[in-house]
Amino acid sequence: MSGYRKLGRRSDQRKAMLRAMTTYLLENGQIKTTLARAKEVAPMAEKMITLAKKANLASYRQALSYLTKEDVAKKLFDEIGPKYAERKGGYTRVVKIGPRRGDAAEMAIVQLV
Repeated sequence: MSGYRKLGRRSDQRKAMLRAMTTYLLENGQIKTTLARAKEVAPMAEKMITLAKKANLASYRQALSYLTKEDVAKKLFDEIGPKYAERKGGYTRVVKIGPRRGDAAEMAIVQLV
C-alpha cells in the first residue's frame, strides 16, 4: 500500500481528526499521540506553515479552510509563519516515547522545531 495511513477510520472521520490534531499542534506547539497519527499530522502542519510563509490573502483563506479555529490561523500567520521565514522546511519533529501502557501502541510527540 502506498500513500497514506487509514488509521482505522472512514475518510471523513480521518480528515476531521487530522484537521483537529493539526489545529491543536499549531495552537500548543506539541501534541502526544500514536506514532502512526504523528506521521500523518506532521506533513499537514508543514503545509500549513508553508502557507503562512507566503502571507497573502489566498494562502490565509486556504489555511482557514483546513484549520478548525480562526484564532489559530491568525496565530499561524502572525507568529509562526514569520518565525520560520528563513527556514527551508522541516518545521516539525516526531519523537518516539515508547509504548502506551494500555495497549502497547507506539507513542510519539510531534513538536514544532
